Amino acid sequence: MDRRAVASWCLYDWANSAYNTIITTFVFSVYFARGVVGDPVAGTARWSAAMTIAGVAIAVLSPLLGTIADRHGRRKPWMALFTGVTVALSAALWWVRPDPADALFALVCVVVATVSFELANVFYNASLPALVPPRLLGRVSGWGWGIGYFGGLVCLVVALFGFVKADAPLFGLFGLSWEQWGPQANIRATALLVALWYGLFALPYFLWVPDEPPNGRSLVQATREGVAMLGRTLRHAGQHRQAVRFLIASAFYRDGINTITAFGGLFAAGTFGMSFEEIVLFAIALNVVAGFGAIGFAWMDDRAGAKPVILAALAGMLLFGLPLLLVSDKLWFWLLALGLGAFFGPAQAAGRSMMARLSPPSMTGEMFGLYGLTGRFAGFFGPLLFGLATEAFASQRAGMGTVLAFFVVGFGLMLRVREPALPRQNAAN
Repeated sequence: MDRRAVASWCLYDWANSAYNTIITTFVFSVYFARGVVGDPVAGTARWSAAMTIAGVAIAVLSPLLGTIADRHGRRKPWMALFTGVTVALSAALWWVRPDPADALFALVCVVVATVSFELANVFYNASLPALVPPRLLGRVSGWGWGIGYFGGLVCLVVALFGFVKADAPLFGLFGLSWEQWGPQANIRATALLVALWYGLFALPYFLWVPDEPPNGRSLVQATREGVAMLGRTLRHAGQHRQAVRFLIASAFYRDGINTITAFGGLFAAGTFGMSFEEIVLFAIALNVVAGFGAIGFAWMDDRAGAKPVILAALAGMLLFGLPLLLVSDKLWFWLLALGLGAFFGPAQAAGRSMMARLSPPSMTGEMFGLYGLTGRFAGFFGPLLFGLATEAFASQRAGMGTVLAFFVVGFGLMLRVREPALPRQNAAN
C-alpha cells in the first residue's frame, strides 16, 4: 500500500469539505437567505428549490458518468474537470451582492457547482477499492471523512477570524478595509477562500494517487458501451440483490444527513437567531465532534462491519434529533446538535466502505454512480419536503422535522441488508 497515495486521497476530503462547509451549509447559504433575498423563510425556500434541481441533475448524470468511466478506464480527467468547475463557480460567488437582483445568478452558480462537486465525488469514491486492501476499506474511508471534517474546521477558523470578524481582509494583508471592497465583502470573500482552499489541497490527489490505465476505448465507444452496461445492470438488478437493498436504504438516511448539512446553518440562523459569528463558531464545534466520530468509528467498521456502524449512527441521530426540534434554548440547541453531528461521519464513512465491499471490481464506478443516483433520487425529496414544510407552516422547525422520517425509514431498510463477510485482519494492522 502506497502511504503517500493514501494520504493524498484523504487530503481530497480535506479539500472539498470547504465547499460543503462554507457554501452549502454555514456561511453562503445563510448570506443568501438573509442578505441577498432578505427574508430567512423565503430565502430558505428558494435555496431548497435550487438544491432540489441540483439533486435531480446529479441523479441523472452520476450513474451514467460512472459507467462510462468504468469502460474508458481513467478517472482523473473527470475529477479534474468537475473539481475545476466547482472551484471556478465558487470564486464567482464573490460577485453576489446583498441585492435580490443577484439571487438568480447566485442560485445558478450554486446549482452547477453542487452538481460538479457531487460528480467529482463519484470518481473519487470509486478510486478507493483499488487504492487499499479490502481489510482497510473501512479504516481509510473513515480517515478520509474525519480529515474532511477537520479540513472544514480549519477552513471555518480561517473564514471566521480572517474574514467574518476581521476589520480588513486577512488582518489588512491587502491594505484595504472591507468597506472599500464593497457591501458584505467580508462574507462574500469566503467564497474566494473556498475556491483557493479546494483547488490547492486537491492537487496532491492528482499528483500522487494512481489512476486506472487507459484501455484503448475512445470516449464515444466508452459512452456507447457504458450506456448499454448501465441498462443491463438496471434490468438485472436482482443479480446484485444486497447492493440494491443497500442503495435503497442508504438513499433515505443519506438524504436526511444531506438535508441537515444543507440547511443546518439556515435553521440555526432563522430559528435561534444566530449571527454569522455564532454560526461559524457552531460549525467549528460541529466539525470537531463529527471528525472525531468518523475517525473513532473507522476501527469498528473494519472489525465489526459497516452495517453495525450505520445502524448505531442512525440510532444516535434519532436520539438527539427529536429533542432538538423541541428546544428553544440556544444552549440546548448547541448540546443536542453537537451530539447529532457526532454520528454524521460514521454513517457516511461506513456507507462508502459498504458500497466498496458490495461492488464487483470491474463495476466500482458504475456502483458508486448508482450510489449517487439513489442518494439523489430520494435526495431531492429532502430539500423539497424541507422547503414545502417550512413554507406551509412558516416554520423551519417543521422543515427540519421531515428529516427524522428519513432516518427511521433508512434504519428499517438497513436491517434487511446482508453485509459481505469481512476479510481476516492482519495482526500487523
